[in-house]
Amino acid sequence: MITRTSRRALPAAVAAATAAALLAGCTSGGGGSAAPTAPATASATTATATPAPTPTPKPTGANDPALKTFYGQQLAWAACKGDSADDPALQCATLQVPLDYSAPATGTLDVAVVRFPAAKPDQRVGSLVMNPGGPGGSGVSMVKNSTKSSDGPLHDRFDLVGFDPRGVAGTSPLKCLDDQARDSWISTDQPGADHGKQLADACQAKYAKVLPFVSTRNTARDMDVLRAALGDQKLSYLGMSYGTYLGSLYAEEFPDKVGRLVLDGATDPATTLVQHNIEQQAGFERALKAFAADCVTKDACPLGKDADQAVQKLADFLDGLKDKPLKGAEGRTLTANEGWTGVLSRLYGGEKAWSGLRNALGWAMARGKGDYLLDLADGYNGRDKDGRYADSADAYTAIHCADGATDAPTGAQLQAALTDLAAKAPLVSKHDPNAALFDPDCRIWPFRSAEKPHAIKSTAAAPIVVVGTTGDPATPYAWAEKLTQELGNAVLLTREGEGHTAYGASTCIRASVDAFLVDGTVPAAGTRCQSD
Repeated sequence: MITRTSRRALPAAVAAATAAALLAGCTSGGGGSAAPTAPATASATTATATPAPTPTPKPTGANDPALKTFYGQQLAWAACKGDSADDPALQCATLQVPLDYSAPATGTLDVAVVRFPAAKPDQRVGSLVMNPGGPGGSGVSMVKNSTKSSDGPLHDRFDLVGFDPRGVAGTSPLKCLDDQARDSWISTDQPGADHGKQLADACQAKYAKVLPFVSTRNTARDMDVLRAALGDQKLSYLGMSYGTYLGSLYAEEFPDKVGRLVLDGATDPATTLVQHNIEQQAGFERALKAFAADCVTKDACPLGKDADQAVQKLADFLDGLKDKPLKGAEGRTLTANEGWTGVLSRLYGGEKAWSGLRNALGWAMARGKGDYLLDLADGYNGRDKDGRYADSADAYTAIHCADGATDAPTGAQLQAALTDLAAKAPLVSKHDPNAALFDPDCRIWPFRSAEKPHAIKSTAAAPIVVVGTTGDPATPYAWAEKLTQELGNAVLLTREGEGHTAYGASTCIRASVDAFLVDGTVPAAGTRCQSD
């Protein structure tokens, strides 16, 4: 399972690939850490950060007369176009939603939607809406890429439905930097002081009309319009990583529409952006040590045989790429930034991804070639073999920052945060502590919503299932425990093991989740499952 780190977690580039593993019940290595970013080349005049419109006053949703037209629409399903690999059973449609829920008459957005109809229509339960995480993950790609591997209870009984959130893929996608600029942004080990401003300027210049409205709460509202258009009285939902934040906001905003919600790889919405990053970096630090300890027991480990020295040797090698980058194919070089991204990306996949990481490190450390680590970094960053980046690469930053990132610490508060980071994650943060604290860098972002970090309380009568993994590096297990407590009417389902998210890594977890979604059987409190 692979999903993005940082705040509310899962990379757009790997979100689609996650779905195939998720529904097939297998794991894959990939994804990556919240790696430091480097400057782009775009420039423009950036406006002072301005809050986007405040959330719509109650009543919201179907009870709001101004939204009647949106809630009453019918989706025009048709065969999906543009992808020869699509399963002929797939159906695509466009959902129309307000650009601004506080002023629905001022403009609309077209939301891309796909469904994979239930394999046993006579036993159909309803629709299961899914989100792979991110922010920036495409729900459309998630469903499209899983058709050959989704046989089982969920597809038997549900129409599997994916949609692209605002700013992602088929829904007003954001691509602020061209591919050449993004290459420089990602690979550089010397990010300029204004690198955050450069990205913000480029995005504002191209997407000023949309940026104020790409917040997660607006996407949760879109999801309720989708629920109504699908003909479902209640929402059944499976959200991974950042998708748990989307699902949590939905439960807060529309408690009477909560059906069966599963939140796997839970985030903690009550934590500030900076503290979120510190805890996440600590999660990757722990996972890196676990990998190194395992590596020294293997014959092909390039880190030696001393468990105490192995992880430091690895960190020193990666940091050393700043001064001595390795050659890669086609004239590219492996920088420290990309090296760290490639290594940490494999930690998403848990133990099953460790052998691939050992091989990539052996190629780099013993042979001095950076090709395999570059491949890993490219997979995380959404870069294909031709040097083209996924359209939704900038959605990650835009959505996080639109979610109302709190003011960045300065002075004594900043120093305290850096001290905390250095104590909890000395190895993975040493390369660029500033980038570790501020990913994404929202300090100069021109648009924010009124959202603030808060403990999400839902008055939903239906129980919610939260799933956490004890060794999850991207969304530490403590976040799942906190979210379960904050939601109130929720139960925690636990996977013992390494890697990010649980559904695709444990037969026991899948059985419990499937039983809940299909039959409404709530897992017993305290249920713990082993990894496959």
